[in-house]
Amino acid sequence: MKLSHFTLFALLGASLGVPSFAQPGPGMGGGPGGMSGMGPGGGQGQGQGMRFAFDQDNTRGWSLMTTEERTAYHDKMLAAKTLDECKAIQVEHHQAMEARAKEKGTTLMAPRQNACDRMQARGFFK
Repeated sequence: MKLSHFTLFALLGASLGVPSFAQPGPGMGGGPGGMSGMGPGGGQGQGQGMRFAFDQDNTRGWSLMTTEERTAYHDKMLAAKTLDECKAIQVEHHQAMEARAKEKGTTLMAPRQNACDRMQARGFFK
């Protein structure tokens, strides 16, 4: 009788643990709002497949933008072919967000890092 109880508990424990192996892990999926992206070529070549996220922690004016504006900014930044082009997109964005923040009477966070410089260090530009 004891052997059957032990077997029953072993099978029950094993069956409870198996479904956890089928759950998706962190992988290469998108972050909030799908705002993480791959390097050039969808993760091939220059960016060495590294993710590059634009999100509330590192994008000035994130809370002042709509989901569509966030996606457009993300796409523009990843489409930049040179460091100068990236910085021009960034300056334009910062000016627009400064104006929007002023209208709403808020202050934007200071950037902790420069996204264009980080992208260059990761090989996004030739």
